[in-house]
Amino acid sequence: MNNISPQLQNQIAQFQQLQQQLQAVSSQKIQMESQLKEIKRAMEELDKASGDVYKNVGSLMIKIDDKEALKMELEESVETFEVRIKSIDRQEKNLREKYNEMQASIKIAMEKQQ
Repeated sequence: MNNISPQLQNQIAQFQQLQQQLQAVSSQKIQMESQLKEIKRAMEELDKASGDVYKNVGSLMIKIDDKEALKMELEESVETFEVRIKSIDRQEKNLREKYNEMQASIKIAMEKQQ
């Protein structure tokens, strides 16, 4: 990296930071999609349940008397996660575009220096 100009070194450092951001956002998206899938599965099981229904609250399990209220709560959670995932999708798309642009720019700059 001694032959590389300070400007290009700075650009490479920014590129690496962008790469880390992209990885973090992608990881967050995967985590949220997993949670969404879990909530939807819980809703399916709630629809099948005919007996008592329980809900985890921290480290406690609480018996739920109002199944419909729990169903509404889960539906709200689904909506919230879907909105968050869409937002993260947009953020990931923007970061990916910047990443590709910077990658191409760095490649061109390095070819010029050689």
